Amino acid sequence: MKEIAVFGYNRLSFEAISRIDTDAHQIRVFDHNPAQVDLACDNGFSASTLDFRNDEDLKTIGIGSSVNTLLCCFEDDSENVFLTLSARALDKELQIIAIIDSPDAAEKLIAAGANKIIDPYQICGRKIHDMLKRPEINDLFDHTVFGRNDLHIAEVVVSETSFLRDIFVSQLELNTHYNLILIGIINKQISDQMHFVAEEDDRRLNSGDILVILGPSREIRAFKKDMNDELCKI
Repeated sequence: MKEIAVFGYNRLSFEAISRIDTDAHQIRVFDHNPAQVDLACDNGFSASTLDFRNDEDLKTIGIGSSVNTLLCCFEDDSENVFLTLSARALDKELQIIAIIDSPDAAEKLIAAGANKIIDPYQICGRKIHDMLKRPEINDLFDHTVFGRNDLHIAEVVVSETSFLRDIFVSQLELNTHYNLILIGIINKQISDQMHFVAEEDDRRLNSGDILVILGPSREIRAFKKDMNDELCKI
């Protein structure tokens, strides 16, 4: 069983660890704030108060030995940077995932040794799926959206006459042209189940495919309008 150490108990870390498979992972929560530790315990997690600035304390809980993954979820970027630096020094192979409050902190965390960054301002379905390895992405966005209340999930059907038909998924570049994220594709000819983009190789779009996209409502409207305008031209 893999061990995951979560530092910082808040809404983000609660939503994240609630979706990790507890049959395959042992999850322990640590925070320097006793009130947050009590809250984590009340919610059913194994939690303890810990001084993350003390290397010996980090070793005691398994950093450098038994812990496989570290989630740095403090709300203060400087605390996540310090923790990442300390943990990386103790374990060169440790998987470190860190959140950021400010976009400027991303480079600091990468330089400190973080493997992956959760950026609340540039979040996408691929990152969430890769990090949490769970399929309930709709619930995750619905319940957290990481403070962004203008993020929406929408479905767009590829019609027989759509200009999207027969192009490859890698050619869409929705994030470049519309500031949208392609989460997955529903192939109605096979089933109603959505396949995450991160789960499959590049593929050609067919008529009847349904694109599941994420982004601000204005960008979704712009994309759908361009789809309709293109249909009118045809």
